[in-house]
Amino acid sequence: MTRKMVKSAWMAAAAMALTGGLGFAGGAQAQSPDLAAALSSGAVGEQADGYMGVAGSVSPTVRKEVESINIKRRQVYTDLAGKRGVTVQDAAAATACQTLTRLKSGQAYRIGGGAWQTKGSGAIALPSYCASGG
Repeated sequence: MTRKMVKSAWMAAAAMALTGGLGFAGGAQAQSPDLAAALSSGAVGEQADGYMGVAGSVSPTVRKEVESINIKRRQVYTDLAGKRGVTVQDAAAATACQTLTRLKSGQAYRIGGGAWQTKGSGAIALPSYCASGG
C-alpha cells in the first residue's frame, strides 16, 4: 500500500466514520457504557487491521457489540475500497493507521498477529504501511 493510498483511503473513511458512528475507540460515537468501560480498561482494543478486538474478559453483550461494530466497519471499508480502487484490507488498514494514533493512554491495541499491548504516554510504533508515526 502506498502512502498516497493510505492518505486517500483514510480521508474518505474518516468522513464516513464521522457520520456513520463506527465505534472507533478515539471517537465520540454512540457506544454502550459497557463497551466504553471495556475500551477504557483495555479489555477491548483496536487492531492494525481496522477492526476492534477482544483483548480480555468481556460480557457476551460487549462481545456482540464489538462484532456488530466490526460488521459495520467492514461495510464501510468495502464501499470505500470500491470507490478508491483498493482492496478492503487496504481500506481497513489505512483507517487503522489513523485510529491507532488517536488511542488514549491505557487503551489496548494489537499490531498484526502480535500480543495485545497497552498504550502508554508515548507514540505507538505503527506498522510500516502507515504514512506517519503516531
